[in-house]
Amino acid sequence: MDNGTYDIAPAQKLSNESHVYDDAGRMVDEKGVRIGEAAAIYGDLETAEDFGYVSRGLKSRHIQFIALGGTIGTGLFLGIGRAFTQAGPLSLLLGYTFTGIAIFAMMHSLGEMATWLPLPGSIPQFCARYVDGAMGFAVGWNNWYNSAITVCVEISAAAVVIQFWNGAVDINVAAWISIVIVIIVALNIFAVSIYGEAEFWFASIKIVTIVGLLIFAFIIDLGGGPTRDRLGFRYWNDPGAMKAYIADGATGRFLGLWSTLVNAAFSYGGVEMVAVAAGEAENPRYNIPKAVRRVFWRILFFYVLGALAIGVLIPYNEERLLSAQESDAPGGAASPWVIAIYRAGVPVLPSIINAVILTSATSSGITASISLLTYMSCSAGSATVFTWFQNLTTIANLFTWMSVSVAYIRFHAALKAQGIDRDTLIFKSPFQPYTAYFSLIFFALITLFNGFYVFPSSTKGFDTNSFITAYIGVPIYFSLFLFWKIFKRTKFIKAYEADIQTGKAALDAADAHWPERKARNIIERIWFWIA
Repeated sequence: MDNGTYDIAPAQKLSNESHVYDDAGRMVDEKGVRIGEAAAIYGDLETAEDFGYVSRGLKSRHIQFIALGGTIGTGLFLGIGRAFTQAGPLSLLLGYTFTGIAIFAMMHSLGEMATWLPLPGSIPQFCARYVDGAMGFAVGWNNWYNSAITVCVEISAAAVVIQFWNGAVDINVAAWISIVIVIIVALNIFAVSIYGEAEFWFASIKIVTIVGLLIFAFIIDLGGGPTRDRLGFRYWNDPGAMKAYIADGATGRFLGLWSTLVNAAFSYGGVEMVAVAAGEAENPRYNIPKAVRRVFWRILFFYVLGALAIGVLIPYNEERLLSAQESDAPGGAASPWVIAIYRAGVPVLPSIINAVILTSATSSGITASISLLTYMSCSAGSATVFTWFQNLTTIANLFTWMSVSVAYIRFHAALKAQGIDRDTLIFKSPFQPYTAYFSLIFFALITLFNGFYVFPSSTKGFDTNSFITAYIGVPIYFSLFLFWKIFKRTKFIKAYEADIQTGKAALDAADAHWPERKARNIIERIWFWIA
């Protein structure tokens, strides 16, 4: 990247605390931030110049909007409908709240590590440095697999949604899949700044949409719609707040609640991308903590309130929603938001919502070759394939989050063993390491029992296809771990041996190169707070 956009300003000061820091500081000052960071990571200037480094082309607004809109997608617009009809409104609300609390804990753990060392490939690096090289290898490939399958999830969802319009029903779904894949490839072959710009605008569309839907839900619930019917919490009484799933009574209601945890894990997928983007971000020591601190409000506003809104707008036994799910209906008929809009008598909004869901596919693409798997939609049905990929992605997400929690527990131990006071950190997550243990146990339980519905019961037999999609991610992860453990003979890293310093001196020196953002008026002050 050219100096005009990367080496923004000369270093204003260099620390004299250590020889290593001085070398890194001079390297950054003389060669620029990019080469200085690379030399610190690779160990010498020649290797750094040969292999290059990330360009840090993601601006503050890119990072903040990736954080805000990155996880608003098919899970919240489309996938949430099945969880709602299985469990009821209260179970849906509780499921998204409980999972959100665990996500909040995990993200603060990740945020502390990513602020200490905002490196490219952050999560695999943290696992390899603080836990075991085999875990770094396993989570790295798990992330690739997760990103690749996520493309399939989003494209298959697009194939479902696009058939909402009458003119698209008679066109083979392969045509729509091909168009979306081409758009994904085009967005991902350009420079990171162009990718960041596309993500910014796609996220903006999704944020505006979900905010509009929440306002719409509030108005309709209070009787402000065309029918003037005040809903309140009517549907929490009839048909009820919690629906029994698989079993009867309290056991069925508990299983219904548990099923929402799995769906919520899918919906929250990608929340960690803000830390992954740390390696490409401008001024990461400022932008990453800012984004992580807002995770709580993002979870509360988008997901918890979104789940609440759906629960007051329609009953869980809504015939059109159930029929759409059972018949693999094309279009957005399986979206509870679309059904709620129809019930409210607002005819134009469903087309707008379906158009927004389509943007999720183009804003989530990573791997074009794996996206070809989405052509299974041509034979098995778009909605069925969407459910398969949703299950695969959920397990991959959970393993990534568990790996983050384990890495943080070891990072916390390394800081203590090496005499580094956490009070000196730029970003210090609260109640550690207990929150990391909490998130690890929570996600492990969901992983272990996520496929509870596939086993035989009095009403059904063993579901082989669902068992495979629910648990195939488990042997994949541990096979990768064991392969690298045996092949490279890696060892568990002791706390006092963990590498928490390599690359840090150059990053510390680079902090002085990022200009301070000063608001010149009230409009800029508001914008800087947002982005």
